[in-house]
Amino acid sequence: MDGKLRANIQIGALVDIVLKKDQPTGKLTRGHVKRILTHSPSHPHGIKVMLEEDDQVGRVQEVFTQDGKAME
Repeated sequence: MDGKLRANIQIGALVDIVLKKDQPTGKLTRGHVKRILTHSPSHPHGIKVMLEEDDQVGRVQEVFTQDGKAME
């Protein structure tokens, strides 16, 4: 599922994000949402979140289901 809409993202969801340092390469980091940092309902580059894993912050590119499949 697209990470550009805040409504698609819940606390605890499994997501792929792009960290600020990885924006030039587009390298993705997978983790679980700890906090949603973007307040607006959408963002063209992805909703900014903090992951439970090491409190990493980045913009969501993809949201996954409980079984790890990409949501449509």
